[in-house]
Amino acid sequence: MNYSSLLLDAMSWAREAGAVHMRYFRGNELDIRSKLNDSDVVTAADKAAEKVLIDHIREAYPDHSILSEESGADQHAGDYRWVIDPLDGTTNFSQGLPLFSVSIGIEHNGETVVGVVFAPYLNELFHAVRGEGAWLNGEPVSVSGKTTLEQSVVATGFPVDKLENPDNNLDNVARVMPLVRGMRRLGSAAIDLCYVAAGFLDGYWELNLHAWDASAGLLIVEEAGGSYTHFRFDRNISVVAGTPAIHDLLLPMLSTGR
Repeated sequence: MNYSSLLLDAMSWAREAGAVHMRYFRGNELDIRSKLNDSDVVTAADKAAEKVLIDHIREAYPDHSILSEESGADQHAGDYRWVIDPLDGTTNFSQGLPLFSVSIGIEHNGETVVGVVFAPYLNELFHAVRGEGAWLNGEPVSVSGKTTLEQSVVATGFPVDKLENPDNNLDNVARVMPLVRGMRRLGSAAIDLCYVAAGFLDGYWELNLHAWDASAGLLIVEEAGGSYTHFRFDRNISVVAGTPAIHDLLLPMLSTGR
């Protein structure tokens, strides 16, 4: 399989899913519903964008498997798997805030080889192919050169079970916040990771993510010269990413669980 062909399809279909987002954005037909709790929501746009992506993948690559946030995993057992979040940042989207994205990671024999993240409102398309660098709207990007926390702006997020589970990242925030120039909570893990890759953020961590949140973004960070580590394994995907120096400073500050 030619990864370039996969990339071109992923980019085209991400733009198509982003167009679906924009048809619903700030409209009156969102049909917002709760999933696990009131912090975990899904909209009609999530479902419609997912259908676009899955229909394309199944038609063009019937032997490939798919893992999607809304539909879960299918039962194919091929060498390739598409890991998709049809609308990352649904809470932002449902509130009319413009930081949301489509995330598509493509795995070959368990390794992510293609990553595409498209933020349609911002018209920002990030992509990477393993070994070929990271790109934003066709221009190469790389992580920032920051080496100290005092000069760094970092981002984080909070798990949807933050009310019921005291293991909710507030302890990490309390340790990191006083030491950095600024901290942001953007609300889309895929965008957070891409902004690290592009040097707009210097570091990022979050716990209790899922593969569809991080598959594409982690490859884009890696191809942009960044570092990342899974810093614990009892809260799904819990990852810290950043410039190599900032990653190394953040990592020992983060709780590894109990």
